[in-house]
Amino acid sequence: MLLNDVPYSCSQNIQKSWMTNSKLLLYTFVLLLLHSISFAQQDSINKVNDSLNAAIIKNFNEKLATTETQRVKDSIKKSDLEKQISSLKTTDNLKKEELQKQLEQLNSKEIKRIADKKAQINALRLTAKSYPVIGFFNDTLFTIYNKLGSFSAKDRADAITARIQNLATHYGFTADSLAINEAETTVDLVYKENIIISISENDALWNNTSKLELAKKYHSIITKAIAHYLVETSSTTLTREIAMALGVIFIMFILLFYLIKLFRWTASKIEQEENIKIKGIKIRNFTLFDAKQQVNALLNVNTTIKWLLIILSVYIALPILFGIFPWTKDFAATLFGYILNPLRKIAYGFWNYLPNLITILVILFVFRYVFKAISFLKNEIQKGNLEIPGFYADWANPTYQIIRVIVFAFMVIVIFPYLPGSDSPIFQGVSVFLGFLFTFGSAGSLSNIVAGLILTYMRLFKIGDRVKIGDVTGDIIEKSLLVTRIRTIKNEIISIPNSTVMSSHTINYSSDAPEKGLIIHSTITIGYDVPWKDMHAALIEAALKTEFVLQDPKPFVLQTSLDDFYVSYEINAYIKEPNKQAVIYSNLHQNIQDSCNERQIEIMSPHYRAARDGSKTTIPESYLDPNYQAPPFNINIEKKE
Repeated sequence: MLLNDVPYSCSQNIQKSWMTNSKLLLYTFVLLLLHSISFAQQDSINKVNDSLNAAIIKNFNEKLATTETQRVKDSIKKSDLEKQISSLKTTDNLKKEELQKQLEQLNSKEIKRIADKKAQINALRLTAKSYPVIGFFNDTLFTIYNKLGSFSAKDRADAITARIQNLATHYGFTADSLAINEAETTVDLVYKENIIISISENDALWNNTSKLELAKKYHSIITKAIAHYLVETSSTTLTREIAMALGVIFIMFILLFYLIKLFRWTASKIEQEENIKIKGIKIRNFTLFDAKQQVNALLNVNTTIKWLLIILSVYIALPILFGIFPWTKDFAATLFGYILNPLRKIAYGFWNYLPNLITILVILFVFRYVFKAISFLKNEIQKGNLEIPGFYADWANPTYQIIRVIVFAFMVIVIFPYLPGSDSPIFQGVSVFLGFLFTFGSAGSLSNIVAGLILTYMRLFKIGDRVKIGDVTGDIIEKSLLVTRIRTIKNEIISIPNSTVMSSHTINYSSDAPEKGLIIHSTITIGYDVPWKDMHAALIEAALKTEFVLQDPKPFVLQTSLDDFYVSYEINAYIKEPNKQAVIYSNLHQNIQDSCNERQIEIMSPHYRAARDGSKTTIPESYLDPNYQAPPFNINIEKKE
């Protein structure tokens, strides 16, 4: 009995199957090409499932072998008991009762064995892999779950498939010619002398029925499949189907012809309307598209819509065409599935994600008003309406930016678990990778950002202050998290990284100027022949004449050194306009020259060498007496007696 499902005449069956299905090769190739990507992924999943199923089935088969061995022993013993009972005389009742009890025990044991086996099979239903018996049009007739003898479930399914397909090649096949024969342990479906399928007790248990009922069910399925195949492959049916296919192809070509013609007409109309109705698109004074660009854009849209409709028409026509022939009916569902299945998954995914989406919207709504509250406090502090002891108004905006980043980061952390795919290893890996890139790629920027925050709270300078950072002097025009920008007196814009500002010394000329005044100073060297009191008076007079120099506090002079040839005088004056130092210094130096010249004081700095006898003074002529003449050379002659 174990040889009933052995594949027989394999080469003959394969040849007949090839001849019968040769017309399907082209369609099968197209289907395999379309499924190649999905099969590659599915195969990797199937390998894992197959390994699990193999372990489960192996364990089940081991238990089944033990049970089967015991069943055979019990069957032999039961047969012996029945023979003994039948051989006893009618007067030997005691012996007969004893044997009858043993027989009942074996029957009870058999019932329990079947119940245990059924329970094991029920436990395997969700994990065990079944193998389909394929019909004539790639449809599944029924499935095989268990092995029989030395043949696995897959071998049995393949052999039964080949035998059923071979039946259709027998001329004069009828449903009555496929007989049901009950054997000792199986029920067989037999055609002439060939066993098509042997149904065992395990097959019946897998299908929750008896062997005979399952045999009748398979008999009905097989005969109907063969009858349907014979009808579908008849010359009349094939002629009708070919005519319908040609009709579909004709209609499709007519549709495509007029569709292309329609879009050619629309393209010509678009070109004709250039500079008539199509005049370009302007937003205020900005021309977004001129007429030519707008025509080209509309032509591109026209072409895109044309090809989309062509592809859509072909895509709809192909399933209709495939649905005409029974061999390709499954292709129609497959082609529609390429669009409908993703759309269905998207719809289901969106529906399942809807609670999380609502949660995210609620979180965003709450944090939106948190940001508004923080912004309101920032504006009130900036305007001076809200004063916090020890907190300056210019700290409001940077502090707001810091708090906003922190709150935003906290919001992202709260939302993150509700994002789709947030728990997937790929999503987490990408997040770690982006964090790695941000950390190491922005190391320099982060140092500038930190330095910018420190500079803000140190309050070294503010916008408009005249400062000197390193060797750069100018007015602060911008403070950002990354750089500080300075406009020099030559109208040059210099950007200094905040980290450089932190590492350099900074001089702020404007911080105390409005209240205490900024002291400007300049040094002049005058010879020892000029009285220092005259020099002090001249310098103070020059400072007081200078515009923007304060009269109070009064300018003062410091004698900074007594050098070999001259005295160094330093004039110091108070101003409240530090941003105008260049002009003030220039005017001060002019006034010093005028004041010294008016007082007949020669400015001999830095060095001036002249012979006084016969040499003209260095004071400009406008300050000299009109009758001034250069002194003559004086020669003293001494006579010695």
